[in-house]
Amino acid sequence: MKLTKQERSWILYDVANSAFTLIITATLPIYFRAMAESAGVADNIVSAWWGTATSISLLVLACLSPFLGAMADYKGYKKRLFVIGLLISVVSAFAFTFATDWQVFIALYIVARLGYSACNIFYDGMLVDITTDERMDHISSLGYAYGYIGSTIPFIAGILLIFFGEKIGISTQLATQLSFVIIIVWWLVLSIPLIKNVEQIHYLEKQDNIVTSSVSRVRKTLVDIKQSPRILFYILAYFFYIDGVYTIISMATAYGGEVGISSDQMLLALLLTQFVAFPFAIFSVNFAKRYSQIKVIKFYILMYMFIAVFGFFLKYTWQFWFLAILIGMAQGGIQSLSRSYFGQMIPKHKANEYFGFFDIFGKFADFMGPLIIAISSVVFGHSRYGVLLLVVLFIIGYALLTKVEKIENETVV
Repeated sequence: MKLTKQERSWILYDVANSAFTLIITATLPIYFRAMAESAGVADNIVSAWWGTATSISLLVLACLSPFLGAMADYKGYKKRLFVIGLLISVVSAFAFTFATDWQVFIALYIVARLGYSACNIFYDGMLVDITTDERMDHISSLGYAYGYIGSTIPFIAGILLIFFGEKIGISTQLATQLSFVIIIVWWLVLSIPLIKNVEQIHYLEKQDNIVTSSVSRVRKTLVDIKQSPRILFYILAYFFYIDGVYTIISMATAYGGEVGISSDQMLLALLLTQFVAFPFAIFSVNFAKRYSQIKVIKFYILMYMFIAVFGFFLKYTWQFWFLAILIGMAQGGIQSLSRSYFGQMIPKHKANEYFGFFDIFGKFADFMGPLIIAISSVVFGHSRYGVLLLVVLFIIGYALLTKVEKIENETVV
């Protein structure tokens, strides 16, 4: 299947921002743990702080997502808001890279993650502008697939700098900071094709008061969603199962460090995850064509249930490697199919508004999961029980998705 210039540019941004996603998952928690522990913060409290910071950034954006999405649906606003979010995240990331105080670092991280997550609302909404319903599964999966594999390029460069920096006279701390700079520059440069080539095809005409009309439209869309059982139950299902998925992604190295897995082993294992995720994100499209999108998503949810239970008993390094492989197999497929399935069922001219609601449920979910981990760390002295509780979220998501499948089948009949 030959890709258009717009499709290639859209996919390339996934390659751009996935590098930042990778350091959020891998390097930043380890760097923050070392910074905080050197200041006398206890192990379990470091995990609690990281989970809380992640939750704060996601909660703030979750509250703003529907309104930002509604504003982006007006002609000319989608790309404008995307660029603003990109600049906020890049500038904040440069700032936290050279922060010397762990409180300052965590505050700047929250701002950077806010901008990064806001960009993703508009980026996901662009999917309906750059391709057709028939190609959406394929393009969405390619975005995740090439994002996984492409993000390893600057990440490996940074890891090599960290591992061998002292041989060329660079301290480990400076090497780590330079690895962040490499990824930030990569992110910014590879965003240019999307800004240049992707245009908003589906839009609403501008209103006199964009903010007021956006608020009004959000209220109306809430009513529309309530009156569409398929969309409503799907968003609710997504809220629960993606909570578990995002929590496992964002808290993996924080949890691994807490149970005693070495930083080097965790980084290499998570790098393996990216390479495993690449083919499986693409394979998921073929699976979906054969068995239906919902059935494949449900299968991945079952895999994540096993991952959460196995993670509860995590003790040895080989177990972390095993989980890294399983996560790689499930991660790309469940994310890409979830995005494209939703994109196919919503009105195209209101794509950003609907993706805003889609994102608010995703962000509230991503807020709740790390918070569960943080509370578990404080109450039980370890985040292990928080990992086990993620199984409940997957079970609820699976049950709600079964409801969506039933509605879909009744509609077809």
